Amino acid sequence: MGTVESAPVSGASKFVGQRVERFESIPLLTGRGRFGDDLAVKPGTLHAAVYRSSYPHARIKSIDVSQAEKMPGVRAVLTPDDVRAWSRPFINGVKMPMEMWALAMDKVRYVGEPIAVVIAEDRYLAEDALDGIKIEFEALPAVSSIDGAMSDDAAILHEAVGTNVLHERQFTYGDPESRFREAEHTLSLNIEYPRNSCTPIECGVVIAEHLAGEAGYDVCSNFMGPFSMHAVMSLALQVPGNRLRHRSAPDSGGSFGVKQAVFTAVVLMCLASRKAGGAPVKWVEDRLEHLSAATAANGRKATIKAAFDSDGRIRALDLDQMDDVGAYLRAPEPATFYRMHGILTGAYRIADLQVRNLVVVTNKMPSGLVRGFGGPQVYFALERMVQRIAQHLKMDPLDVYRRNFIQADQFPYRAAAGALLDSGDYQQAMDAAIAQGGLEELLQRRDQARAQGKLYGIGYAAIVEPSISNMGYITVALTPQQRAKAGPKNGGIATATVNIDLLGSVTVIIASSPAGQGHVTVCAQVVADVFGLQPKDIHVNVDFDTDKDAWSVAAGNYSSRFAGAVAGTVHLAATRLKAKMADMAAHQLGGEASDMAFEDGLVFRKGQADKAIPFARLASSAHWAPAELPEGMAPGMRVTEFWTPESLGAPTEDDRVNTSAAYGFAFDICAVEIDRKTGRVTIDRYVTAHDAGKILNPAMADGQIRGAFAQGLGAALLEEFRYGDDGGFQSGTFADYLVPTSYEVPDPVIVHLETPSPFTPLGAKGLGEGNNMSTPVCIANAVADALSPLGRQPDIRLPLTPNRVLDLIGFDDPAPSGDVQVHKPAKKTGRGHALSASGSTQIPASPDKVFDVLMDPQALAKVIPGCRELQRIGENQYRADVTISIGMIKARYEATISLTNIDRPHSLHLQGKGVSSLGGAEGGGDIVLQANEQGTLMKYQYEAEVQGKVAAVGGRMLEGAARMVLGQLFEQLGRQASGQDTASGSEGVWHRVLRFLRIKK
Repeated sequence: MGTVESAPVSGASKFVGQRVERFESIPLLTGRGRFGDDLAVKPGTLHAAVYRSSYPHARIKSIDVSQAEKMPGVRAVLTPDDVRAWSRPFINGVKMPMEMWALAMDKVRYVGEPIAVVIAEDRYLAEDALDGIKIEFEALPAVSSIDGAMSDDAAILHEAVGTNVLHERQFTYGDPESRFREAEHTLSLNIEYPRNSCTPIECGVVIAEHLAGEAGYDVCSNFMGPFSMHAVMSLALQVPGNRLRHRSAPDSGGSFGVKQAVFTAVVLMCLASRKAGGAPVKWVEDRLEHLSAATAANGRKATIKAAFDSDGRIRALDLDQMDDVGAYLRAPEPATFYRMHGILTGAYRIADLQVRNLVVVTNKMPSGLVRGFGGPQVYFALERMVQRIAQHLKMDPLDVYRRNFIQADQFPYRAAAGALLDSGDYQQAMDAAIAQGGLEELLQRRDQARAQGKLYGIGYAAIVEPSISNMGYITVALTPQQRAKAGPKNGGIATATVNIDLLGSVTVIIASSPAGQGHVTVCAQVVADVFGLQPKDIHVNVDFDTDKDAWSVAAGNYSSRFAGAVAGTVHLAATRLKAKMADMAAHQLGGEASDMAFEDGLVFRKGQADKAIPFARLASSAHWAPAELPEGMAPGMRVTEFWTPESLGAPTEDDRVNTSAAYGFAFDICAVEIDRKTGRVTIDRYVTAHDAGKILNPAMADGQIRGAFAQGLGAALLEEFRYGDDGGFQSGTFADYLVPTSYEVPDPVIVHLETPSPFTPLGAKGLGEGNNMSTPVCIANAVADALSPLGRQPDIRLPLTPNRVLDLIGFDDPAPSGDVQVHKPAKKTGRGHALSASGSTQIPASPDKVFDVLMDPQALAKVIPGCRELQRIGENQYRADVTISIGMIKARYEATISLTNIDRPHSLHLQGKGVSSLGGAEGGGDIVLQANEQGTLMKYQYEAEVQGKVAAVGGRMLEGAARMVLGQLFEQLGRQASGQDTASGSEGVWHRVLRFLRIKK
């Protein structure tokens, strides 16, 4: 790098590199954390609830909020007309006429898209008032897949664009066509990577205030950056950047990237405050909102082709990548493609590369930052290909790695698409994983298991983990001509301030938003080493404020930038301040500044510790006695440092770009056993070797590795955002969006290697995302290896749920048993989650008595749980007012119920339809009554469909609720028909009427 300050720290460190315990742990473990929802708010703060679309794709014909505005405690309702008047669409990363506003305008394009905001005196009143908003929709065909979006007859999401393909670029590096033409072997592999996300324990929180006059907006939120999005928010609100003050909470209950998506809610709540006359407005995202409408990793469909020699040497790659970004190309997309662009060849010496990137919109929530951001998709293709090459050549996969790894003496190494890999020894890291992870033992276990007919496999993955993103990488999405017109973009600026007060106390301020990683402790370690103090003596301030704190475009907590960039910049700032103190000490003690030593809270000339000055006294003299400072020295003890890696340049004319400043390495080994009968994948052992340069705190490094491993395991085995063919969201609770718990997550064997980066101040690289990139494909490779004795090379699709694994094995699932069978109906309206079921139940009353209840409105009202009122509107037709809930979802439905095909006392057909602020429900079913000795055997069959937020709770919860609804309904029917009291059963856990209302034939 050329300067002493930018070189990696040398010499023995007292605290950096040690397992110093986290200072953050005590307040968090004792309940004294300060999260977004814990912060005090001003008197008069109002609360917001968001009316969200229950349709995946529909035209908004009318919006009537008059009833909601009159409801108790409601102060205002923000509508699309307000948003259009006071803001403008969010800018996007490519030039196109696609508009995304803070609220849906003329159309909704995904289930969960915000349409209106109720602002009330508390959240309960705001939620209740959502039922007073009346919106008329015209349902439109939905697009739920990449193939569907690209079909000739696909519904167009953005008419102004005219296509669902919003971005396409092709790149060629070297001469891949010749390499493929000359190759001894070629292989092609199709892969699909599902949409998934991360589930922080704390969802989004925003507290926004519209200030008087032209003062703009004041916001506190748990947005985590990058603060390049500050400009996006300011532009959307039509205010200068200095009129949007943004503060972050001191603590954050996890982010893993997804809290980047809070920026849209920041804009929305600013506008809500403006509609409420400037009163502060607070919004706390609930779990269903988070799962259905926050953000997701891009779903990817790709074809990877490789040209290689008979010895396994890979000569060229061809990547055809298509990403599903959801309904909008929301900033910073299409960054998922381009964050990894420079390193598409991974850990391998592959000079010839061809790439095609294509972005597709579908009727799903928009995508954004998720831990690993782009890496899981890239490595799932690349590392699956490495395994297939080994299988094709009947080679040990480890030999394929050895033949293709970048060699230790080649660093810094320039990859085909432009990444400048700073340091590493991939062969040594792999060897360490093999030795310390016990691979020889695992291979013996595999042999023994296979001899017993068991399915046991071993998989590998080698990934390069980028950290400290080049803020110019996204501009590779533009053509060189477009980039030239816009001007060069590059760099990854980090900022830190070190201050010493008049009593000699040290404070550090960083432009980052920690989410549990231990920033306070590590910064204290770094500064304590510089000044010769104890880490406990250092106060680290992580309350970020754009009005007061130094920051720049890259500020924030993402892309594993803390260790390399933020902690490194803290080191540089402290070193500059130490140099000033050394000059002060030399002035007082004599000698040169370079002779001054800082140890154990004292400052002295080397070899003269008996004449030491206390650190605090020396520092305070700059405050109390500026006249005693060396001539020409400015008073004050505060240094703010801005640092950016010199290795990060703007994209070149031939589209090469160094996408990150530092590149770590991980090599993983996974051994699994598959249960032939259940399809369950059990991890026998997981080994992960990491080279993240200089490790600043090994305990925290291991914690980050374990966390990323747990999330990578979830992506491999459990997690997927599922949408129906109609665009309906089906993963809105943890009953259907399954995440791993401590029971499912084994403790990985962690191996460390340190090759310090020459490009970061402390030699550190990031390691917080690596296993989210490596673990999914490593497990997939292990499963593929376990299935290889069956004589097949299956296309592995994540997540590897038991049913999906059984399909790979070739196991036919037997027909379900029992009276009630839940399955997809033959006919659907195409707008929601559909079920059907049939069964029977015994009722202790005669068919006539049962029929009397079904035909009597007053008696029927008592049977339907949650029914407030049942009015006759025609012969055997009723209007019902019903409050229902499924899990966390509660809504007040306006329903119509009709009874037809009446054959007393033998049978009838019941049909219902309900509408609420959370979506619609409709369905129909047949009931047959047969007399027997116990009274009446009631047989039933129905088909049902539910749309919107209620459907988003997912199939497991809905199907479970269906059984409970029927059980409670029949219990009440039996009580009423036999003359027993029904009041005690009128309000059950599920408010059971949901299935009854949405039944459709």
